[in-house]
Amino acid sequence: MAKPQEKVPFRTRLKQIGMVFSFTAKRDRWFIPLAAAAVLLPLALTVVAVVFWGWLWLPIGILLALLGLLIVLNLRSNAAMMNAAEGQPGAAATIMENMRGDWRVTPAVSSTTQMDMVHLVIGRPGIILLAEGNPQRIRGLLGQEKRRLAKVIGTAPLHDYVIGQGENEIPIRKLRMTLMRLPRNLSGKEVNALDKRLKALSARPQMPKGAIPKNMRPPKGAFRQSRGR
Repeated sequence: MAKPQEKVPFRTRLKQIGMVFSFTAKRDRWFIPLAAAAVLLPLALTVVAVVFWGWLWLPIGILLALLGLLIVLNLRSNAAMMNAAEGQPGAAATIMENMRGDWRVTPAVSSTTQMDMVHLVIGRPGIILLAEGNPQRIRGLLGQEKRRLAKVIGTAPLHDYVIGQGENEIPIRKLRMTLMRLPRNLSGKEVNALDKRLKALSARPQMPKGAIPKNMRPPKGAFRQSRGR
């Protein structure tokens, strides 16, 4: 089951907002003017309201100014992040990991040395494969991953997308909205069951680390005897 989100302390939240503010200001030349307008316009109207109707409007005006600033920050920071992520390997997986909702993301379940990769996402819409890289190479990766998943997903819907700017590809900035518009085909229990089956499919036995215990070591001379046969 999905882990409940931990409550973020107020100071940590303020620090995160400050980092987003700084990030957006460096990459969006229109952010500072728009943020200033979002704050100054409500404050100016608040001054007029206080003069004519009293101090009751002061807290309302301050709240409206803060709300306007947060709206501008949210819109412009999302655009700045999408611009920064354009063409970066693994950007699709990073976006999915930061999306709200129950999305089980496994980055680069299939990849090449040329930084082509396919990410696996499990959610209420079903199974989603996101491919990034050279369009010719990632088609082969997608085909391999579909055949592998077909063994265990049963009737669960399977969606696949290629991230890019070409024909039949999805720009990274439209990925979030595209996936949010998919129909919710699975219940929470079905998502959990599907997640367990896919983890079992990907599991590989591993040799234990460290020295081999004495009771598991072959007897002395065993290798010489096997070579002499």
